[in-house]
Amino acid sequence: MTRSTSPADFSARSGLPTIGPETLRLWTELEARFLRWAAEFDAMPVRYPPLLSTADLDSLDYFENFPQLAVLGSRIRGDAAAKYARAGLPGPEVDAADLEPAGFALPSAACYSVYLDLRGTRLAESRRVTTVATCFRHETHYDGLRRLLGFTMREIVCVGAQADVLDHLARSRQAVTGFLSELGLPIEVRPATDPFFDRDGARSVMQRLFPVKEEFVFGDDLAIGSINFHRNFFGERLDIRQAGGDHAFTGCLAFGVERWISALTTHFGETPAQLVARIQAASR
Repeated sequence: MTRSTSPADFSARSGLPTIGPETLRLWTELEARFLRWAAEFDAMPVRYPPLLSTADLDSLDYFENFPQLAVLGSRIRGDAAAKYARAGLPGPEVDAADLEPAGFALPSAACYSVYLDLRGTRLAESRRVTTVATCFRHETHYDGLRRLLGFTMREIVCVGAQADVLDHLARSRQAVTGFLSELGLPIEVRPATDPFFDRDGARSVMQRLFPVKEEFVFGDDLAIGSINFHRNFFGERLDIRQAGGDHAFTGCLAFGVERWISALTTHFGETPAQLVARIQAASR
C-alpha cells in the first residue's frame, strides 16, 4: 500500500486509488473549477462509452506508438467457461489462453472519444466539448496518486479551425496559470513530448521546431495537466472537416484529477476541508 504524504483520506493499491469522503469533497471542488472553465469556453459536456474499439485506436497509430500502455478488455472463451464454473479461478489471474481476442481497450486519454465520435463529420463551426473519463495506463511502476494504473482525466477539447484551436489553447494556458498563481501552487510550464505522435518520427521533428504539448509541472516531475495541439492529425485520420472542406485541427486542455490532489496536499499540507476553502477563495 502506498503511503500518502498528507492527512488526506486516500490510498492506492497496485495503482488503483481509493478516495474517502473528505478528499472526495476536494475532488468535487476541483471538478467544479474545471467545469467553470469549460462553461467559460462554451464547451458542451458529453459522456462517452467506457471502452474504445481496438480497431479505432489502431487507426490512430495507438498500438504502433504505445502498446506498452494499453489495458485491454476481453472475456473468458465459451469453451473455457465450464472449467471456471466448476472450480473457480485456479490462481491469482485468468490464463491468457482462456481469453478471447481483445476487441476493446480501456481509454488512456479522454479526448480520443471526442474525435472518434466526430469521424466523417463536416462542422459548420468549431466545436468545443468537455468530457471526463476513468483512464488506464499500464506503467512500469506506480506512486501514490502521482502515477496510477486507473485515474480520472477531465478534458476541454476544441475541434475546428486552426485559429480557433490555438485561441482555445492560449485561453486555457492563461486561465490555468492565473488560477494556480492565485492559489499559491508553484508550477512550471514545460514543453513535453506529445503522446499522439511517434517521438522518433517526422512529426516529432516538427514538434521540436514548434512544440505541440506543454505540461503544468509541480515539483520536479509531476505533470498535473497539459495543453495539447494535435494540428490536423485527427482531422485527417478520421475525416473530420471544417465548413470549407479542409481537415479540422484539434487541441485540448487536460487535467489529471488525482495528481491535482497529490500536488495540493503535498505542497500545502492541509486537510481536504482547508484545501476546499483555499480553492473557493481563489475561484472568486
